[in-house]
Amino acid sequence: MADLSSALDAVLKDVTTGPVRVPGVVAMITDREKNIWEGAAGDSRLGGAAMGLDSVFAIFSTTKAIAGTAALQCVEEGLLDLDAPAKNYAPAIGKLQVLEGFDADGQPRLRAPKSEITTRQLLLHTAGFGYDFFNENYRRMAEEHGQPSVVTCSRASIETPLLRDPGEVWEYGTNIDWAGQVVEGIRGKRLGEVCRERIFDRLGMEEIGFTRSAAMKARTVTMHARNADGSLTPLDDFALPDAPEVDCGGHGLYSTVGEYMKFIRMWLNDGAGPNGRVLKPETVAWAVRNGLESRHKVGTLPGVIPSLSNDAEFFPGLKKGWSYTFMTNEEQAPTGRPKGAIGWAGLANLFYWIDRQNGIGGYWATQILPFGDATSFTGYLNLESAVYSALQGAKAA
Repeated sequence: MADLSSALDAVLKDVTTGPVRVPGVVAMITDREKNIWEGAAGDSRLGGAAMGLDSVFAIFSTTKAIAGTAALQCVEEGLLDLDAPAKNYAPAIGKLQVLEGFDADGQPRLRAPKSEITTRQLLLHTAGFGYDFFNENYRRMAEEHGQPSVVTCSRASIETPLLRDPGEVWEYGTNIDWAGQVVEGIRGKRLGEVCRERIFDRLGMEEIGFTRSAAMKARTVTMHARNADGSLTPLDDFALPDAPEVDCGGHGLYSTVGEYMKFIRMWLNDGAGPNGRVLKPETVAWAVRNGLESRHKVGTLPGVIPSLSNDAEFFPGLKKGWSYTFMTNEEQAPTGRPKGAIGWAGLANLFYWIDRQNGIGGYWATQILPFGDATSFTGYLNLESAVYSALQGAKAA
């Protein structure tokens, strides 16, 4: 255990002191019972206050699994039919059309979708939505037609055209924001209230929410931009909105890393939490399996807005799937992450994984744009690799 701690501490030191450093990072590793290692290194703001274990992050798309959990609870209670039209629960989604392209004058060409969107498609990212930083047509809609960025957490930012007909392809996008709207329609409450009552309180997760408390705001990490020469610029005015128009289930939460570890442990423990069960074991068992059809491919996310994302992909060349709602490893990864493990990431270079087979998981948090930052992502992969190296050593001993 001491050897593992030393190895993980060294990873954090390396990424925060190297020639192309990250400003600061918080990372934690947990088993089924508790955190077995916690680390914080570098600065909360470049040249400013030190990063702490209680630092607060905009966790972006690592929000998705939490909103997905709220949807799974609705399924368990018989309130949500995953294959019924999602508009039955969130009527506004039924009004959206498909963007076929642009005419000679640059105007969008729209038509009705060939079928209704289902909540299953939303959870699996096959409903037809995308992101403007990963899709050229959405980028044009943003730049030429005023489609708002999802970071505004506005209703207009999710009430966008579909890029493809429902069910046609896997495309990563605002699907889980809409799954959150489905949950709100079923529960008659804001998504944040639902998550507080049915997930956070049962897991003892306090400092997490779509709106920060004053104490959380005081400890929020500053966003940074990675410049072409590798240097960093603090983005002091960049923040997800508190009291947002929409509680965006796809990306809107703020949290400490320690609070998220409690959520990871729930998945390691078949849905059980310290203050009550969040999901049934049988729900967890099917929710972590790849739900995509063979024609749906999880591949490279193309960075079409360079300030927000590089081209990015976990484990290129290996088969990946998507579950409810995580990326699934369909083969063992080079880090040692086994087939059947789940995980994902957040735009500001936040990464996590959950390995139910070995009863271990971890989370890595930075606040750097664009996504796919070489230093942060490599540091995370080194962290995960160190965990599996130690695990193999322990098994061999």
